Amino acid sequence: MEDVLDVYKRPYDEKRPVVCLDETNKQLTKEVRTPISAEPGKSERYDTEYERNGTSNIFLSYEPLQGKRQLQITDQRKKIDWAFFIKDLVDGHYPNADKIVLVMDNLNTHTGSSLYEAFEPKEAKRILDKLEIHYTPKHGSWLNIAEIELSHLGRQCLDRRIPDKEILSREVLAWADQRNKEASIVDWQFTTDDARIKLKRLYPVIKNKQQN
Repeated sequence: MEDVLDVYKRPYDEKRPVVCLDETNKQLTKEVRTPISAEPGKSERYDTEYERNGTSNIFLSYEPLQGKRQLQITDQRKKIDWAFFIKDLVDGHYPNADKIVLVMDNLNTHTGSSLYEAFEPKEAKRILDKLEIHYTPKHGSWLNIAEIELSHLGRQCLDRRIPDKEILSREVLAWADQRNKEASIVDWQFTTDDARIKLKRLYPVIKNKQQN
């Protein structure tokens, strides 16, 4: 936990940007009857019945000090999907960075081995060498600032029926584009000192075993 909190204290460095990564999924649902549009004095009306149309995964990276986020929609959330998203970060969005300081939770897909499953060893090593990885602790995914951004995405964009991946991609990327234009940032206030006081129960108790 303190490792991640120390990362968040670092000043902005364009050569070593701090980037938080997380993912979520969206159940795609089709309307079975055309909704009735809103009109004066009446809200929109729609049938409670719907048709399931699969699930899509949403990868999100977020640079909290610059208010920049990148999103990608995939059919699945497998190791190879994660690997290609990371490659796009390294080569497409941060090609001039010496290292990407990457904060994420400790899923089994979030490892260097995923890169080796997706790419030839030389290419996997090249990508991995561009990363400085910091994992949030078990049950501590709330320390990942990308979760805050996913919460905004859920409330502002995903809180309605979306029928297919094409529409989901269009809606999500439009949301990200608007947020990037606004340079919406997160002002992270929780520090290591706060953790040692408010989360004292999570720290081990050290007993003095020294004998006189």
